[in-house]
Amino acid sequence: MNTFTSGLAELISDSIFQEASLFLLRTVPGFPPIIQTVHILGIAVVMGSIVMLNLRVLGLAVPSQNISEMTQRLMPWLWSALVINAISGSVFLFARPNRYLNNPVFGWKFTFLIPAILLTLFFHYMSRQQPDFWNSSRQRALTAKIIALLSLVLWIMVPMAGRWIAYSEYIYFPAENF
Repeated sequence: MNTFTSGLAELISDSIFQEASLFLLRTVPGFPPIIQTVHILGIAVVMGSIVMLNLRVLGLAVPSQNISEMTQRLMPWLWSALVINAISGSVFLFARPNRYLNNPVFGWKFTFLIPAILLTLFFHYMSRQQPDFWNSSRQRALTAKIIALLSLVLWIMVPMAGRWIAYSEYIYFPAENF
């Protein structure tokens, strides 16, 4: 595996972060399913927000809504849910750093997540700078559609990779005898 991620996993192992995460997961009644549910609900909010916005930009949903207004209404939900997902996901990452940081699919998840966030930040920033920025010219409208399509693909790949993390052990570490 990657020496950076292996080193990071080693750094987290036996740290106060791991101890705190394991304490919560082992001793707080119902904590594992609660924190997992919070994470899944955060994913639902992120996906609902970004899919609605991107479908609107592509002209496939709610044509009556102005893109700039929709962006301003949906982005606070998206950013809040991303913070909640970072916190809830960190609990599991800190509890078992080797399982996640040495898993190639975990790396794929972040390979999709980082550009998805950057594209969304760019789109949001430009929408805030100038009202109706993305509709002010044909070139910008086309750029917005390209961003929306790429964004949709990236954001869909993030939860797919996230789900696949749990099952990648079957691919990379198959059982010898069934």
